[in-house]
Amino acid sequence: MTKKYFILFLVLFVSRLFSQNIDINTLRSINLHRNTNLDGTFKHVTNSYSVVSVGVPLVLYTVGFVNNDTEIKQKALFVGESVAVSLFITIALKESIKRDRPFTSYPEIEKLTSAGGYSMPSGHTSIAFATATSLSMTYPKWYIIAPSFTWAIAVGYSRMHLGVHYPSDVIAGALIGSGSAYLTYKINKWINKKKKLE
Repeated sequence: MTKKYFILFLVLFVSRLFSQNIDINTLRSINLHRNTNLDGTFKHVTNSYSVVSVGVPLVLYTVGFVNNDTEIKQKALFVGESVAVSLFITIALKESIKRDRPFTSYPEIEKLTSAGGYSMPSGHTSIAFATATSLSMTYPKWYIIAPSFTWAIAVGYSRMHLGVHYPSDVIAGALIGSGSAYLTYKINKWINKKKKLE
């Protein structure tokens, strides 16, 4: 029995070590071999997450308010709720996992932007993907979906380019953001169904 637990521990330890090596090696490749001419561009991309994620639901709600369109206002609230759910889950996970930033653990990683708190998952990526996914679910047209996800992917990539997140942080952030939008959609659908039955 003890042998089985030892083998299980060994497998988990080796897979963790292997995955950590892939994580940091990928980040080194992105951060240390980056095109430095794009540093400024990726700083703008990384900072755009808050403007877009707050701006999109605000603009939508304003349009709905001006046109007295309840449907547009509901769509705006859905996007805003998705971002809020994503933010809540991301903060909870950061405080639970408590993973150090890559530039803390690996001094060779060049930190090119401010970054506070813990690393896993990427909050910028999570919020960007929550915005892109909820907006794409609200307006399922290619000319909304393509630029939304291109922007969200660029935000995620910028976090690695700028040396403040591991690739696994970014992947986790993308999954949490998209998952938050889907979860919010399901909760809203359940609430609306319940209201109709009352």
